[in-house]
Amino acid sequence: MEKLFRQLLISVGEDVNRQGLRDTPKRAAEAFRYLTRGYSQDAEEIVKDSVFESEAKEMILVKDIALYSLCEHHLLPFLGKCHVAYIPNGKVIGLSKVARLVDLFARRLQIQENLTKQIGEAILKYTDAAGVGVVIEAQHLCMTMRGVEKQDSVMTTSYLLGEFYNNPSTRAEFLSLVK
Repeated sequence: MEKLFRQLLISVGEDVNRQGLRDTPKRAAEAFRYLTRGYSQDAEEIVKDSVFESEAKEMILVKDIALYSLCEHHLLPFLGKCHVAYIPNGKVIGLSKVARLVDLFARRLQIQENLTKQIGEAILKYTDAAGVGVVIEAQHLCMTMRGVEKQDSVMTTSYLLGEFYNNPSTRAEFLSLVK
């Protein structure tokens, strides 16, 4: 990967031997590995021993989970916040594991629409919840730094399963709590 970053710098007309760029290919490779570490992580490992029996029946909502990802179309960041809710069906998941699942999927090249779905399906898979709702609000640097250059634009996506999809009052409660 270092060789590829070196070639990329040369391709844009840079002198890779100048002081400020000498170690850039190495640093860029390390940064890119970190930003895409979701490929080397496993959801099963993250949630193991963190799903607990519970009699809770009301909505559980984790709001404002910071999210950083890379757009698969331009390799530019998108960043924002994720809100995850579920209605337990005999099981709850450790609070930090919700945030870790968000990170796992966010740290892969992708689009926000798919990320929203992946998070929702993982929460459902590990909790067998009666319903799951996920909302992501993010700014995309591929839209703010290039192209139309609309700096204040925010994309919002949602993914609703079970009670969040089928029951309008549950959906409304979730969306009002996310605001």
